[in-house]
Amino acid sequence: MNQSKSNQILTKLCMTAVMAALVAVGSYLQIQIPSILGTSRFHLGNVMCALSGLLLGPWWGALASGLGSAIFDLFDPLRIMEAPITFLTKGLYGLVAGAVYFKVFKGKSNYVSEAVASAAAAVSYIAVYLVKCFFYNGLLVKGLAPDAAWIAALGKLPSSAFNGIVAVIFAPILGVALHKALKAAHLEEKLA
Repeated sequence: MNQSKSNQILTKLCMTAVMAALVAVGSYLQIQIPSILGTSRFHLGNVMCALSGLLLGPWWGALASGLGSAIFDLFDPLRIMEAPITFLTKGLYGLVAGAVYFKVFKGKSNYVSEAVASAAAAVSYIAVYLVKCFFYNGLLVKGLAPDAAWIAALGKLPSSAFNGIVAVIFAPILGVALHKALKAAHLEEKLA
């Protein structure tokens, strides 16, 4: 492996670690929202998951968003058993954002392309998260009947949708600004 390729991989690895840390911290910055069906939470983790895909591409973005979210779960006794599932579901967030941004929009940095990529990631994550809440949390962990499990899963929809909307608004703002900064620092080529 030549020096240039080695430096590019090292740069991606370092950026992935930084983004994973930001995903974990963003997930930690939360507001608990009580509801009739239990508590939900508003957090900034989804913004950082989408941003991971926008900056790092689908595979490195998936690794950063999945790893950061799983690390958050590992430090919460109520979520520790869900860390492997979270790694996969939140990894999907970065994967879809990166795939849409880099494959469909060819990495052209503007608010619209990054918002569309973030929206695709949010919708796919919400769908997978609700299915996970139905099967894992509802049927397996709580032992609910299927109807009750769907009601419990759908109770997560408002906060999930709100977190997704926040990610669609703010991840592109940060993405456009960071793409400009990376381009000015001649780091964008190393991340491509």
